[in-house]
Amino acid sequence: MIITIDESYRYKRDLTEQQLFAVVEQNTPDSIKTPLFPQDEPNAFTFQLDKELIERLSLWEWFRNYAKEAQVSTAGIRGPQNILYPWDTRFPINQIGIILATLGKSLVANENTSRKQVEKIAGCEVRYNSQKYVEYIARIQAAQGIRTYVPQSFGTLPIWMASFLIFILDLDGGEHVTSSHSVSTKNATKDLNDQGSQYLPEESMQFVNKIEEILKTAEMEGYTIQFSAATDEHIDFERLDELHDGVQLYIGYLKGGVASDANLKLIRAMNPFIVVDCVGGCMYRPMRAIFERLGIANAVRWLHVEADPLYHNIGKLDQNPKTGETEFYDLGCDFSILDVVKSTDYATKLKSQPVGTIIEATDPDGDRLIVCEIEDASRAETLEDLGVDFLDLGDDRLLTIYTPNQAFLMLMDFYAKQLKTSGLWEDHPRFMIKTTPSALAWDQWGESNDVNVINVPVGFKEIAAIMKKIERQLADAPDAPVVVQDVYGETISLGVQPRLIFAGEESGGMITGPEELIQSQGGRTAIAMREKSAGESMVLVTALAAHCKQANISLSDYLAAVFAESQISATCDVREDITYYNESEPNPEKLRAAKREGEAKRDKNDLFFLGIAIALREGKIDMEQARVLLSDALPSLDFTTLEDVRFVGDGSYLKFHDKCVEVRKSGTDAKTKAYASGSDKQECRKFAKAFGEASGELTELYTEQIGQNYLGDVENKARQIYDAFQLGF
Repeated sequence: MIITIDESYRYKRDLTEQQLFAVVEQNTPDSIKTPLFPQDEPNAFTFQLDKELIERLSLWEWFRNYAKEAQVSTAGIRGPQNILYPWDTRFPINQIGIILATLGKSLVANENTSRKQVEKIAGCEVRYNSQKYVEYIARIQAAQGIRTYVPQSFGTLPIWMASFLIFILDLDGGEHVTSSHSVSTKNATKDLNDQGSQYLPEESMQFVNKIEEILKTAEMEGYTIQFSAATDEHIDFERLDELHDGVQLYIGYLKGGVASDANLKLIRAMNPFIVVDCVGGCMYRPMRAIFERLGIANAVRWLHVEADPLYHNIGKLDQNPKTGETEFYDLGCDFSILDVVKSTDYATKLKSQPVGTIIEATDPDGDRLIVCEIEDASRAETLEDLGVDFLDLGDDRLLTIYTPNQAFLMLMDFYAKQLKTSGLWEDHPRFMIKTTPSALAWDQWGESNDVNVINVPVGFKEIAAIMKKIERQLADAPDAPVVVQDVYGETISLGVQPRLIFAGEESGGMITGPEELIQSQGGRTAIAMREKSAGESMVLVTALAAHCKQANISLSDYLAAVFAESQISATCDVREDITYYNESEPNPEKLRAAKREGEAKRDKNDLFFLGIAIALREGKIDMEQARVLLSDALPSLDFTTLEDVRFVGDGSYLKFHDKCVEVRKSGTDAKTKAYASGSDKQECRKFAKAFGEASGELTELYTEQIGQNYLGDVENKARQIYDAFQLGF
């Protein structure tokens, strides 16, 4: 069943897009509106790059910014684009940039391979120009002799499916055009290696260096970039079509884990009320097919099934929430941000859905999941006591919005209980991999349930890197205990033949590990897949929903039980996102200037806390001095229970007796993110907000005890600490 959207909402969405297009048109000079090469030429052609064109397009400036982001990016190299004229090199993401990056990666792949032919996959989600980018990626790669598997018409494919197929089919890697849940005018390429994992910075730098070589050659003697014909034999539409875009293979994987016979039987018997909101529309086609083939399609009602680069108007405002000025402002579609959920108009769209309906909202590329439920208004006080956010839907109904920290806590607990009920739990020691800003409740749950917890920096590629270290030990010494080191520097013994119960991050991405190691068609093994998947978590949430329906309880009741059973004190978590500029600014000069100004503010904030963490680590200051320095700079906060300040790979983590706070700069934009987890939600919010909004100005005491000169080298020291963690056993 598809939940229909009324015409007035569609009209509002179309009006927003018209306004956006008009602003983009107004800010694009006529000199840029002519394409640099044929846009719809099906035959092979070439594009000549020379010194004059490099200067005219300011490609060295583009390259410097691209290279800078490649060194730190946590989620692909992303940025704004001209949605109407995508060859506009004034924006970070543009056709020429995509082409140069693809060519650089192709040359590196051909140099590094020992196979006769490199094989890759390419796909995209629903953003403006994405399918055309996939076409150019495939045609550039084909011209270099690389076989590229693509969906029909270069269509959409969730990123988790691309990652899964790379591993299972033993491909050499892939490209996915996506910018996750960020604003509609942004785009990016996520580079996937031969494991299906996102590139680590050192992998990205190989092709970045190759791009630099191309530009230098083009300046000296010119460089001919070749595009194959759209029908080139190296562009393979048939294989994915035969595999139904991977659906059947993925079902086999799910049945080895979360889609157990017990779960499927439970879902079919209870037929729970589930609404799947396919934000952007990319998830509808594959997930509908998966649910149908699992025999659980009757449990689902589908919302927002059409592919839409404007995300059905979700997150779109007509004024800047910070300045109050009238302008197009995009919040993106991250459902972990309450203001984004407010923009969905669920009060109207879900009006006919009864109390007890559970909503599973994905993001455009299908790797994140947010869980909500309709509850009776009489539950408001209980929800507040639990720290669960909710919105008024009218008619005495509330919409609860579970943070990924809360939802995933329920899922790991539910999955563990299933393994215990089936008698499998004791077959292996269990462990979890989580990012440092994720909930302290996860660590506490792990401690209560005899699950080792490995903390890593932000980014699923960091989780995948730990997986590979564990797998190497399993292969080299299958009868010996597996030992790893987390980002805190702690050595953790996982026992003999351990199994992953959960891996995830607070932003909404997770994966589980099956009992039997995953095996590719070529014989490679893995403890879990390399990319977070709303496809997998969606099946597990649906099973949890069926369990709750059978027990006649709400998700909030289940959460309260987890808190009590696992003696969790850190029941609350918050995140504050500080965005320093309007990411949807259509004028690229203003956009660059605003972003540079924002990055300076972001970096200043980061350096302030990083300086304390590194100085404490090196013994330049002691713990009491750290408390005094922080109290001096942030006098509204109480630091008497502060126990440690650590650099955790990409941010500063402050451990208190009763809570934890982390502040980190975004690796992809002019943003600061601050997180807090503890027993008091208001206290957590107070700390996260103060940390995120801190100016980073050095106090007299800070200058005296740490000093500006010392700060000049702390980023280099932090990089050395991160590199040592990456190289650790």
